[in-house]
Amino acid sequence: MNINAISFLMILAMILAEIFILKTARRKKIPWLEIVANLHSGQVVLWLFRSVEILLFGFLRTHINVHWINQWPVALQWLFVFIAWDFCFYWMHRLHHKTPLLWSIHSVHHQGENVNLSLAMRNSWYSSLSNFPFIAVLALIGVPLEIFITVSSIHYSVQFYNHTALVKKSGFLDKILVTPSNHRVHHGLHPLYIDKNFGGTLLIWDKIFGTYQHERNDITPAYGINESVSSYNPLWFNHKGLFDFKKKHCSQVKPMYHLNLPDWFIGCVGVLLYSLMIFYVNAQDSLPALAEWSFFIILCLASISIGGMSDKKRWGLFVWIGFCSLFPLYVVVVLQLHSIALWIIFTSLALSAAY
Repeated sequence: MNINAISFLMILAMILAEIFILKTARRKKIPWLEIVANLHSGQVVLWLFRSVEILLFGFLRTHINVHWINQWPVALQWLFVFIAWDFCFYWMHRLHHKTPLLWSIHSVHHQGENVNLSLAMRNSWYSSLSNFPFIAVLALIGVPLEIFITVSSIHYSVQFYNHTALVKKSGFLDKILVTPSNHRVHHGLHPLYIDKNFGGTLLIWDKIFGTYQHERNDITPAYGINESVSSYNPLWFNHKGLFDFKKKHCSQVKPMYHLNLPDWFIGCVGVLLYSLMIFYVNAQDSLPALAEWSFFIILCLASISIGGMSDKKRWGLFVWIGFCSLFPLYVVVVLQLHSIALWIIFTSLALSAAY
């Protein structure tokens, strides 16, 4: 498996492990519909735009570069980029909350009403594009592309961990880093928590600029956004904010309940589709361009069909059954791929369609 596929596999394993612990050890009800929506909120569309972000960074560094940072000792470059990237993230994050257009993108992440590892995966399709203006300065001053990619990946890994529901307090780390406790404040709906703790890894920016708030034991946890999302469909909730900055019509959207599938079924097919995405990420380097893009589009349509089923729409189930029925033929005839993993996935798809 390639490194990207391994990363996705590890993410899925950690999310499922946390769910298992929350269910068995803490007797928590698992919000399967929201977890599946989180997993497939960005799907591969987000990663496509992440690639665009990296390409733009490389272009700026190659053609518009004042060559400041790349003249420094390598160790100093790494230290500077680690701190500078986090500083850029703080202001990017803060302005995404303060600017209506940027909030319409970032609000996708805050729609989740349960803070757990899956919420870290819930991001707008366009988040990498809206983030780019805030980190472009790093390319202009000469930050090497490989350092930028590695450091940003480290920070994103920390942010993934900060969404865990298993860690309550982290001792002295709560005073210097954005820990799970500090980040729960950021997602909180209590007035004392609104627009607080924008940092990604280091807490110093919030303390310097007056946006820090510690987690209080006397405040009942409540997360999400004030407006109802009314949908688990990634096609809808990725664009709802863009179509309506002020979200006037959200409370008027009433889902039609034509279908009643159990939450555990949505959870199973959601994990199954995520596993298929891992297979795609691992195989894409060996696929012709046409096959790669058609596979990409099929995965997007499948994630939308799960969103339809989560919203109790009959069309979601029909699309899913069509996907399960035709996908094996597509893989064998178009992609010409044959593996044990694929046959296991085929079998699971067939069982889910039969159900």
